[in-house]
Amino acid sequence: MSNAPSDERPDRLQRQLAFLLEADKLKHVKRRTWLLDQSRLENDAEHSWHLALMVLLLDEHAADADFDRLRAMQMVIIHDLVEIDAGDTYAYDAEANLDKADRERRAAERIFGMLPDDQARRFRGLWDEFEQRATPEAKFAAAVDRLQPLLHNFHTGGRAWREHQVHVGPVLERTEPIGEGSPALWRHARALIDAARDRGDLLP
Repeated sequence: MSNAPSDERPDRLQRQLAFLLEADKLKHVKRRTWLLDQSRLENDAEHSWHLALMVLLLDEHAADADFDRLRAMQMVIIHDLVEIDAGDTYAYDAEANLDKADRERRAAERIFGMLPDDQARRFRGLWDEFEQRATPEAKFAAAVDRLQPLLHNFHTGGRAWREHQVHVGPVLERTEPIGEGSPALWRHARALIDAARDRGDLLP
């Protein structure tokens, strides 16, 4: 006879632990962003941690002072988990971005579907909210997500931009949503882009 309780708690815990073990795979997903010492490329788990720290540190610069900081932090922690299946899609690879939304949607269904139903709905809701970028929390989360690689690109002498022959126009288009979450961060980002263009890190 089994000694397990009759409720669903053991199964719930097993599903949560299985999800956590699956999430460990994020440490192996390489991005196209160089670490500041240029010793290697950043991985997705490091990126997510850095974004969480940015939300914690830069919240005073948000466009909406009353935004839910914890919710924004939850978004940046979980939003890249889909890349376990979908892989990291380089922001300036037009062809790879054509099916990105579909790949990531399928990944969200599988990965968040590993969780107990209530948590699966909650995590998927956070992921969808981030993708839609309609709430103050999602706008600020997206702002730091767009700013972080820009900081790395600028402070590594534009290494990744140079390697991929990136033009200034797509960078401006990619980073402009920073202004929705934080006009102050967008002003700083725009200054970095202008400086990078002037020093030749970005093609005209």
